[in-house]
Amino acid sequence: MKDILTATYGHLFENALIEEIAENGSYKKVPSGTKLIEIGSYIKGMPLLLSGAIKVLREDDDGHELLLYYLEQGETCSMTMSCCMGMTKSEIRAIAENETELIMIPIRKMEDWTAKYKSWRNFVFESYHTRLNEMLHTLDSIAFNNMDQRLLEYLKEKVRINGSRFVENTHQEIAYELNSSRVVISRLLKKIENKGGIELHRNYIKIINLDI
Repeated sequence: MKDILTATYGHLFENALIEEIAENGSYKKVPSGTKLIEIGSYIKGMPLLLSGAIKVLREDDDGHELLLYYLEQGETCSMTMSCCMGMTKSEIRAIAENETELIMIPIRKMEDWTAKYKSWRNFVFESYHTRLNEMLHTLDSIAFNNMDQRLLEYLKEKVRINGSRFVENTHQEIAYELNSSRVVISRLLKKIENKGGIELHRNYIKIINLDI
C-alpha cells in the first residue's frame, strides 16, 4: 500500500506522513455503483482516492438527487471532513462512478495530522477550496445555464471521468443527477443526436462530438 500511496500522494505529503497513512489507513477496492456514504449516516473516516472516481450528490426533501462534483485520484471530500470533525450526520451521498481504490483515514488521525503536518493542513485547505469552487460552478450552472447546456457539460464530464466515449447511464439516471425529468432528458438527448453529437442505443449513449 505504501508504494501506491507514494505514487499518488508523494508529491503532496512528506515520507513520515505517508508512513502514518499506510499504517493507520484502511484500504478498500470497490466496484462501480458502490454506495460509500449515505445521507443521514455518521461518517467514521475520510477517503483518500488512489484510483477511480466517486460522484457526490445531494438530495432534496422530495428525494430528487443533484450531482455536485466528482472526486478523482489524489483527492478527498471536504464535506466528509466537516462531518467527521464535527461528528455530524452526512449531508451528501457518495457513489463509486467506476471501480475505485481508496484509503479510509480514521477521525482521530485527521485531527492529529492537522496539528503535526503542514502538508496535511495544506491538503485539507486546498480540498475545501476546490470543492467550494466546484459547488459554486454547479450553482452557477443551475442558475444561469439552460438544461441543454447542463446536459452537454454532464456528458463531457462523464467522458473525461471514465475515459470512455460510451456513457452507460439510463435516461432516468441522468435525469436524477441533473434534477430533471426523464421526459425532458430523453427529448434533449434526441435533439443532441439529431445534431450529430451522440448516438442513442438501448443501454448506452455513444459520444460522437459534443462541441455542437
